[in-house]
Amino acid sequence: MTTTPLTVAVLGPGGVGGLIGALLARDGHRVVCLAGEETAAAIDRDGLRVRSAQFGEFTARVEAATELREPVDAAFVTVKETALTAALDRLPPDLLGTGIVVPLLNGLEHMAVLRERYPAARVVAGTIRVETTRTAPGRIEHTSPFTAVELAAPTATAAPVQEFAERLRHSGLSVTLCEDETAMLWSKFSFLAPLALLTTRHAADVGTVRTAHRPELLAALAEVVALTRVVGAPGDAQTLLALVDRVPGTMKSSMQRDAEAGRMTELDAIGGAILRAADAHGVAVPTFTRLVAELSGTATR
Repeated sequence: MTTTPLTVAVLGPGGVGGLIGALLARDGHRVVCLAGEETAAAIDRDGLRVRSAQFGEFTARVEAATELREPVDAAFVTVKETALTAALDRLPPDLLGTGIVVPLLNGLEHMAVLRERYPAARVVAGTIRVETTRTAPGRIEHTSPFTAVELAAPTATAAPVQEFAERLRHSGLSVTLCEDETAMLWSKFSFLAPLALLTTRHAADVGTVRTAHRPELLAALAEVVALTRVVGAPGDAQTLLALVDRVPGTMKSSMQRDAEAGRMTELDAIGGAILRAADAHGVAVPTFTRLVAELSGTATR
């Protein structure tokens, strides 16, 4: 494995992108954050300042720009799915070079968007399990004691992804490689979707949802597992429930945090994606249908 420092772009240096960019920069890699003018200016001036339950407090010096101007080894796409289409203008395909594109977004449908815009083979599906947020431009609060990344590495393209994973691990990230992209994406999504909708609907943390609203949680888990199996990914309700029961009770979903702050939520990217997949495969998801309707303000019967 080469030890030459990487050049990595981070499109959307918020909670997730800012944390990853800071860890890579601290490990000696060149990081270029791509953001709007105000955010880019603040990061260029002050760096990425991280307060982390896992990694401590540190400041990482990085570069910042409003758009990519040179080839990179890799580009993380870590914007909210609601901002994805507009944000991709900051990452022109003809300037990417031979670098890989690694999206770490909530939802599922962004993969098709990215593979239409960039060479499909260089778009590496990824997921991340973490609780982190941007409190101000360039300021990251990482509150979970874990940062777990998964990358899809089918046999035909495994070697470059394996090497990239090793570089990420050296920076402090926990990285797992998965041969089955569909199984990987749905494993994260089947955990995320019920918690995102329920924590936001009830304005409550995970601990409250899994106690005060447990019957509703169980119903949502059963529905998402049924859908997961139909799309061709493994799913088990008891395994999923055990995972939900293990996460810190104080954890909040990013959708809930957005709702609390009055920001646009990823309701369509998460809840809407569930409903569209369920409709496409003929799976009944009454709990999700009601939650999406309630969160969108639509009356239901």
